[in-house]
Amino acid sequence: MSDKKDEENLENEGDGPTTVVYVFPNGDRYEGECSRSDSGELVKSGVGKHTSANGLTYIGEWREDKMQGRGTLQYPSGAQYEGEIKGNMYHGAGTYTFSDGSMYKGHFHENRLKGVGTFTDVEGQVWTGEFHGKEAIGLKLQPVSPKEEA
Repeated sequence: MSDKKDEENLENEGDGPTTVVYVFPNGDRYEGECSRSDSGELVKSGVGKHTSANGLTYIGEWREDKMQGRGTLQYPSGAQYEGEIKGNMYHGAGTYTFSDGSMYKGHFHENRLKGVGTFTDVEGQVWTGEFHGKEAIGLKLQPVSPKEEA
């Protein structure tokens, strides 16, 4: 958000964060809180929604112009990530739903599956185990209870 802002787009109540609606030259749009950096530029900071011109949407927490904290990323393909984000990357506990409806719920480290998690495939089968990026060693298929089969 280092572009100059039109003061008419700013709402500030006291010393708290400034609320903006800003359309970037490339067509991206940000609606939410921001603050001034040490150099005096407005940066995304607080809670906001950023929609890119290609349809990617992030709703969540920002810190110094980076996605940081909890948030939801929605991709044009229908895929979605909801969870913890650090420095614009999936990092911590989260859920990634693939565009085909399959889902991974567990831990992420710098955009990679990392640690204990659960993968549910498109047929509803649930696999649990230790994930390491694209590898998943020792996954176990969870039995389907008779109640779920009926």
